[in-house]
Amino acid sequence: EDPNEGDKKSFFHIIDNHITFYLYKMFAKSLLGRKIFQNANQRSSFGKLNIPKGNQYKNNTQRNYATSNTKSFPTSSSSSLKSFGIAAAVAAFGTALYFSDMTAYAKEEEAKDKKEVRKGGEDPNEGEKKALNPKEFKAFELIEVAEYNHNSNLYRFKLEDDEILGLDVASCFVVKANIGEDGKPVIRPYTPISSNDDKGHFDLLVKTYENGVMSKHLAQLKPGDTLEVKGPIPKLAIKPNMKKHIAMLAGGTGITPMYQVANELLKHNDSKTELTLIFFNVTEKDILLRETLDKLASKHSNFKVHYFLDKPEEGWNGYSGFLNKELGKKLLPEPKDDNLVLVCGPPGMMKAYSGEKNKDFTQGEVQGLLKDLGYTKDQVYKF
Repeated sequence: EDPNEGDKKSFFHIIDNHITFYLYKMFAKSLLGRKIFQNANQRSSFGKLNIPKGNQYKNNTQRNYATSNTKSFPTSSSSSLKSFGIAAAVAAFGTALYFSDMTAYAKEEEAKDKKEVRKGGEDPNEGEKKALNPKEFKAFELIEVAEYNHNSNLYRFKLEDDEILGLDVASCFVVKANIGEDGKPVIRPYTPISSNDDKGHFDLLVKTYENGVMSKHLAQLKPGDTLEVKGPIPKLAIKPNMKKHIAMLAGGTGITPMYQVANELLKHNDSKTELTLIFFNVTEKDILLRETLDKLASKHSNFKVHYFLDKPEEGWNGYSGFLNKELGKKLLPEPKDDNLVLVCGPPGMMKAYSGEKNKDFTQGEVQGLLKDLGYTKDQVYKF
């Protein structure tokens, strides 16, 4: 049986049953003599023979040549020389067709392989013009700055009307500015709070730190200034229903990748993944994206948000202090392979709950509270 019966076949696949065997038969006749030709002539068409094609068949004829009696080769017949010339020319033509076809086939297979290894399946933004370039920095114009709270600003940068940012979920990008000592470049990673669904712009929500070189630089930018950006930098491929339950531990501006994940999963109506966000802040006024998060929670029954404050004011009805083992068992999903805990925040928080990443930025072993609760390395991801 033909395993590819019914499939569309290329030009070379069509002609090989009708022409190729005849061409190689002529070639064999010229080189190997009457005996080999007669043996081949007793057989039917090429398609019904278990004869190696292309280079494999060529290698077989070379082995025959090496073991054959050279006296059987026609050396003086002009007709044989003429046949050899014709056969060689036609065989060269056939070989060119073969390799041309194989080149196209190889490119097609390479494209298939790239599609298959892409995590999560098809690229939902395939065919879109993407603004980001993962290989080089690109300047984006700042078009608006808005004060978000007492120490954070919202920065909006321009995109062309026909392009999207091109940021996969979950991933970030890096920004660069020559603001270091002696004008040396400083590079920092950020996760925007906008998505590929937003047209004409992308948004950064950045807290200004007293000793933050890049955050202070951003704070003094004005509309019309530009910022160098490169990305995306992939983190963890997030797809609907990839896990039964995903919990997110976020501290301060560590909320941005968590919001990216939640926003991506909740926009899919068929996503049944349970989402739990535990968000740590110093005071109530420090909570970023609170209105947006509460709106998502009220709209989606599979999204729960729990706020923790270090210094709660009177009347606070959320949690206070730290997440302990007892609360962890209550709020977090069980440590199973179909559940996942994401963690992002300042070093002290990371150390307390999950352990920090290794110095080479690999995930490292699970430490802290999550280790005490029984989570393994495969059940925790550190941003």
